[in-house]
Amino acid sequence: MAATCVVGLQWGDEAKGKIVDLLTEQNDIVVRYQGGSNAGHTVVFDGKKYKLSLIPSGIFRSNVQCVIAGGVVLNPQSFLGEIDGMIAHGISCENLILSDRAHVIMPWHFEEDRLMNRTTSGEDIGTTMRGIGPCYRDKVGRSWAIRLGDLYRDNFANRVRMICEAKNPILYSLDPEGGEHRLDAEKIVADYLGYAARMKGRVTDTTAYLLDALDSGKKILLEGAQGALLDIDHGTFPYVTSSNSSGVGVCSGAGIPARSIQKLVGIIKAYTTRVGGGPFPTEQDNEIGQHIRDEGNEYGTVTKRPRRCGWFDAVAAYYTARLSGATDLAVMLLDVLSKLPEIQICTEYEIDGVRTKHFPSHVDDLRKVKPIFITLPGWQKDITGCTKWAELPENAKNYVRKIRELVGVPVEIVSVGPDRQQTIFVED
Repeated sequence: MAATCVVGLQWGDEAKGKIVDLLTEQNDIVVRYQGGSNAGHTVVFDGKKYKLSLIPSGIFRSNVQCVIAGGVVLNPQSFLGEIDGMIAHGISCENLILSDRAHVIMPWHFEEDRLMNRTTSGEDIGTTMRGIGPCYRDKVGRSWAIRLGDLYRDNFANRVRMICEAKNPILYSLDPEGGEHRLDAEKIVADYLGYAARMKGRVTDTTAYLLDALDSGKKILLEGAQGALLDIDHGTFPYVTSSNSSGVGVCSGAGIPARSIQKLVGIIKAYTTRVGGGPFPTEQDNEIGQHIRDEGNEYGTVTKRPRRCGWFDAVAAYYTARLSGATDLAVMLLDVLSKLPEIQICTEYEIDGVRTKHFPSHVDDLRKVKPIFITLPGWQKDITGCTKWAELPENAKNYVRKIRELVGVPVEIVSVGPDRQQTIFVED
């Protein structure tokens, strides 16, 4: 059994797509195992820039089988739109299958997302309003959940009618101005049966497919969405996503045993970003943060939201690397820091006067954090043309070495630009 997993170790947006694309040629199958259409990433392939959301990054290689597994929540309309866009650019997408166990985002989930977006404190938890959280909530609740395989069963229409009958009063109580019967069951049935007809040839039992693939010696690459600090159980709750986005969610989302994972590549930026509300200890809400945002084009692939930017947080990365079981690190966007004369790294937290290297489990404690920084000299040299470790300035190499030391995991890859050629394999 041989499976490799790529997991973001921060608050998402770590440029995982580039590494998945890079590793795809070494594997037979690429699997997206959790999250929804809120997880956008950009891949540069053959000189063209592609923005993906649900589709695995391996889609550009026709000899690689792509899988959207059961841990994903699927918006059929969004998925089909993404497929149409890829086909329009000459990517056939014939090498993509969908799990019949994947839960389906329905129109009531968008309504619930809109009406229940805020926490009791009024701070935005960061939802992209795509129905992801409400769909996962119904998945756990079970009674009102619909899986992709259900769209092909004779009782699908009756299930939709039953759920609409139950959901309409709830939506009315949350927003009386929206009307008592905002969910049109017959229209929903017609729309989703239309989506089902277009997806039918792709829908299958991907769990059985992946288990058979492992037994036959196939090499599998698993790509996650978001980042480990957004994990529903182990992240900065409640400012998290609705699935297990750290390494602990790999096996449940894909439906493969833990013993099949031989390598887990933890993806980190050379700095830190996040979107939405919630504490962010190393945030630089100043000219430094704006400089990083501009140099790194830190705006959401899907949402276009400006990301909050700050210095690299080694306390957080040490936590998520251990949590996820990272065997290797990929340090992304190192070039973004190239113009800075000095660069800081957070090495410890101070909470109520006590220093610690452990990431707190409660968001209230994280709000109290005073980050303890060390300062390293910058390199102030363009590194986007470097293709070998030896070509990097010594201060850039020392920065990567310090990250390796603080996180406690070997750095295998350093990225100095979006193209595949702008990738350095560390020899140190």
